[in-house]
Order: sequence, then C-alpha cells, then structure tokens
Amino acid sequence: MKKNIAFKLVLFILMFSINGYSQTETIKDSLTENNIENALLHPEEVIRLNLSNQDIDFNKIDFSKFVNLEYLNLENDHLSEIPNGIILLKKIKTLNLSGNDFKNLPISFENLTTLEELYLNNEVNFKFERNIEVLSKLPNLKKLHLENDKLSKLPAKITLLKNLEYLYINDNQFKKFPLEIQGLQNLQYLDLKKNFIKQEDIDILELNFGFQIKL
Repeated sequence: MKKNIAFKLVLFILMFSINGYSQTETIKDSLTENNIENALLHPEEVIRLNLSNQDIDFNKIDFSKFVNLEYLNLENDHLSEIPNGIILLKKIKTLNLSGNDFKNLPISFENLTTLEELYLNNEVNFKFERNIEVLSKLPNLKKLHLENDKLSKLPAKITLLKNLEYLYINDNQFKKFPLEIQGLQNLQYLDLKKNFIKQEDIDILELNFGFQIKL
C-alpha cells in the first residue's frame, strides 16, 4: 500500500515537472517577438526579439526604443558587420550573432555592459583571437558560445575573459585539451564534445581544474 502511494507521488511530481517545464517554454515563446514591424509598434514591451534568418536593414532600426529588451537573436542574417544600434540596448542579457559574415566586433561593443551570454557559433570569418580584447571589456559576460568555429586551439589571451563561467567550444577541431583555460579562474563548465579529444587522452582527475568538463 505504502509502495503504491509512494509510486503515485513520484509519478505526480514527475508529471507536474514536465507540464511545468512545457508551460514555461510556452510562456517564453509567447513573449518572443519575431517580426520587427510588430515589435516597433510596442518596443517598450518587447523583452525577447528573434530576427534570425531574415533579410533586414538593421542600420535603419532605432534599437534605443527597445528599452527593456533582454534577448536578441540575429542568427543567420548575413551580417557583414555588427549593426551600430545594438550598443544602445541598455538591458540586453543574451545576444545571438551566430552564422554571420563579420570578422570583427566594433570597439563600441564594450558598451553592452549588461550582456551575460554571447553566441558566436558557426562563424566563417570571425577571428576570435583578434576580438578577445573587445570581449574582455564586457564586465558581465559569463557564457560564451564558440561552437563549430573550426577552432583547433585557444589563444593565450583568453585569460583576459576573467568573468567567464561557461565556455562552449564543442564541434570544433581540438586534438589536445586546451590548457589555456587554466587561467580562467571563474570557469565552471567547459563543453568539449565532438572534438578530436578522446577520454583516454587526458586524465580529468589529474588535471583537477575544479569545474565540469563535457567530452
């Protein structure tokens, strides 16, 4: 009898968790605006803006109107340079610039002082080492995505990213464990999956960096 009650209780908790997660995702999706014309009708209300895979002249958009924007997705928008207006986003926390054509981040990028998570995945022309100093000026940058960027090593200057806690360099071309990350004192998670590093090639326990490594 007690076993049945316990089983039903666990089942109820599991179902509640799944439903709760689904509802959270649904709410999140409902709060995401995907059309720039609609977003400009009520810019102060827009928290999440997904403009990925669109042909838009971003330099004609007055981003200063989005006073409460926290999430912006410009993935696969064929950007040859970063739109100047982005630096006017005073509350931006997450920015996705993946899959574009730019080589450098402008110096003014450092004005995104609230930015916590940056996606630079699937970049063909982006030069990570050349842009580290700009990234290092972002005081709240905690999560950096460099997935599928054809990286085979990390530059020594990566230690400039002192506040970085999560680094995603999966789906790259690393053959050896990037020892350069030893200088990232606040790092908590390193994603190295889908590289050419094998579990037997390194002794995770011996490295003992004090953070989670995913291979």
